[in-house]
Amino acid sequence: HDRYFLDRVTEHTFELYHGTIDTYPGNFSAYWQLKSERLEVQRRTYDKQQIEIAKNEDFIRRNAYGQKATQAKDREKKLARIERVTVPREIAAPTMGFPPVKRSGDIVLRAEQLSKAFDRPLFSNLSFQIDRGERWGIVGPNGTGKTTLLRCLLGLIEPSDGRVSFGAGVKPAYFDQLLSGLDDEEQVVDAIRPPGKEMNEPQRRDLLARFGLTGDVVFQKIKSLSGGERNRAALARLAGTDANLLILDEPTNHLDLWARDSLEQSLRAFEGTVLFVSHDRYFLNQVADHLLIVEPTRFRTLEGNYDNYLHFVKKGLAADHNVNRIKAGTTDSTGASIASAENGKNDERRGTAPKLKRRFPYRKVADLEVDIAKCEARITELHDLLGDSAVLRNGDRARELKLELTSQQERLAQLYEHWEEAAELNN
Repeated sequence: HDRYFLDRVTEHTFELYHGTIDTYPGNFSAYWQLKSERLEVQRRTYDKQQIEIAKNEDFIRRNAYGQKATQAKDREKKLARIERVTVPREIAAPTMGFPPVKRSGDIVLRAEQLSKAFDRPLFSNLSFQIDRGERWGIVGPNGTGKTTLLRCLLGLIEPSDGRVSFGAGVKPAYFDQLLSGLDDEEQVVDAIRPPGKEMNEPQRRDLLARFGLTGDVVFQKIKSLSGGERNRAALARLAGTDANLLILDEPTNHLDLWARDSLEQSLRAFEGTVLFVSHDRYFLNQVADHLLIVEPTRFRTLEGNYDNYLHFVKKGLAADHNVNRIKAGTTDSTGASIASAENGKNDERRGTAPKLKRRFPYRKVADLEVDIAKCEARITELHDLLGDSAVLRNGDRARELKLELTSQQERLAQLYEHWEEAAELNN
């Protein structure tokens, strides 16, 4: 289920569904796009044929014994010989979705000089601020205190030092990766009842249906559900709280690819603020616009997603101000979130950053953007061609297009890097 891994390793994708297999050229992202394009063509073809079949069947019924009986018989023979288009192979995904929420203040959450230690220090002098509408992802190895940090922010665990404050009108809700908020002995339809909120059974069943839980499943006890069903029940309960700050600990655990995609779309469309822990790098790329990076001796922040972080690491800038800043204009006290937990020094941040060397020839940002647009358009065109069954039947043509697609994707990746360098150094 690791889409990030699939994107970087695979060259062909096999989709297994209801005992049959469909094959697609390329990695996961190529599969996802081609699948959507194929479905669109299949739906149109299927619908068109069904309309034509219905018209002919109606003609046959009305004229089986009249003056046009011969024509009706002829159409009946043609219908018998027609090659029926199969129903599009569509994998249903829950729509999910979070309801509109009340607007909070501009500052949603602020941590100041936060520290926590058990038998050893987990984090120290951690300060950061989350503004309304931002989506923060927390990443790092196991055992570095990510879940403990979330629980400290929520007041479920007392920090060793420092303070946490929520902004005006903030209503938080917590998705616990252990799903401890669900009572194993309760029926699903009752277990997802939001605390302190009136919600009748039909409303709760509608909510569960949005998250893919329907029929008799809603009357089963929580303990009888699969891992994916329990996860979706917990997400439904979260959606029912009307919270404007969602704090999520590993929300994609046990979810299949289609449910993960629905959750990503739901969180991007969510009107409130999101803070989450995840090891799912694809999910981080799709949802996060800020990262809190956990390392054994420090926390650092980055404005961007996981690929942005890897880009800076690849360039050897992991310790540079481009990664360490929260955003332009941040004060030193807030910037303490990037200080080393060992010494808490701010000297490097206050100093002048080393001048970066160019990797690419000087080019105007606007010119690079034109090239990027052309390259992206060609990649879309190649995906369209590779989704054409006539092209796929021509082996030589298909191989030629795949080679060009690979070349264009590599060129686009380099153009992005060139653009980033120009945007940063052309000033």
